[in-house]
Amino acid sequence: MFKVRTFESRTLSWWRQERDNIDMEPVYQRKGGLWSSYDKAFLIDSILNDFDIPKIYIADFTYGNTVLNHAKKAYAVIDGKQRFEAIFDFFDGRITLDRGFEYLDDHTLQLGRMGYRDLAQNYPQIAGKFANYNLAVNSVITNEEEKINELFVRLNRSKPLTGAEVRNAMTGAVPEFTREIAGHEFFTTCVRFQTARGQDKNMAAKLLLIESLGRFADTKKTQLDLFARNISEHSDVEKVAQRVTETLDKMCEVFLNKDALLSSSGPVVLYYWLVRNIPYSKRRQLRSHLLTFEEARKFNREIALTDPQQADSTLLLYDTLSRSADDQRSLDLRYDMLKEHLRQMGLRDIRQSA
Repeated sequence: MFKVRTFESRTLSWWRQERDNIDMEPVYQRKGGLWSSYDKAFLIDSILNDFDIPKIYIADFTYGNTVLNHAKKAYAVIDGKQRFEAIFDFFDGRITLDRGFEYLDDHTLQLGRMGYRDLAQNYPQIAGKFANYNLAVNSVITNEEEKINELFVRLNRSKPLTGAEVRNAMTGAVPEFTREIAGHEFFTTCVRFQTARGQDKNMAAKLLLIESLGRFADTKKTQLDLFARNISEHSDVEKVAQRVTETLDKMCEVFLNKDALLSSSGPVVLYYWLVRNIPYSKRRQLRSHLLTFEEARKFNREIALTDPQQADSTLLLYDTLSRSADDQRSLDLRYDMLKEHLRQMGLRDIRQSA
């Protein structure tokens, strides 16, 4: 069953009252907080000045019980999460109108920087206009998860969804375990790079891919998409995910909270492979040697700017290869270079693979 119908006309104040009954975090959704304060204020501007805003799509679970209702709430957002957040933030005073806001019905009013409470106290008619605005919402009634996921992707086809966001909307074992791994302490505590657009899920998919192969491979979007679509056997991926989790546990022992070595996602696959294959007795020394390596790279780049002939060509090659971080050849060569650096520092016996 799959039906899309117009939801009964409801005001913003009604949706505000119902927000505890809305699942804002279904598995296919992008993370919240992607819109800036300016983006949110612009939506409020559009509402107050009678401009049309795009429809919101919700999964409507009020028609009966379904296994898709993971949060046990009446509704789940399919498309419109950022719009709902902007509306609720304005009601709650977390955002205000833009400083240059112009109310088109009365150009003499100076409403810039006002929040909803300010409007309610000083211009109740305008606050009422916002609260009583009828939000255009489409209700999706289905018991097929694939249809909801497909609708999310189709609705966002013209928007710059990342590869991780598209894969997150897929069904199957790989997206399921990708989400699970992205919730690991390593991603929530150790990494410093941004994860708002699914960078953690993207990295989790890369680790699943190379762990399933037992070697490096291209970890570009095309390969990750094929991996997510073609691997459907739950038990096989579960075993791979367990091995990834075990290595991430070890990585949490190596790296610090918000570690400077993890400011970029680029070297994470290499660090993962090192931790996976380094003897336990040498693991505690790994971070300090990686720091030494990064300092050597930085110093070498400075030398290259003033006297290229004196710069270490191997380190310069490493820098060049790092620009193609998802290329299998780049991963193989950089890993060998890292191993040689660690060998010179006294860390030997690092395996190439399982």
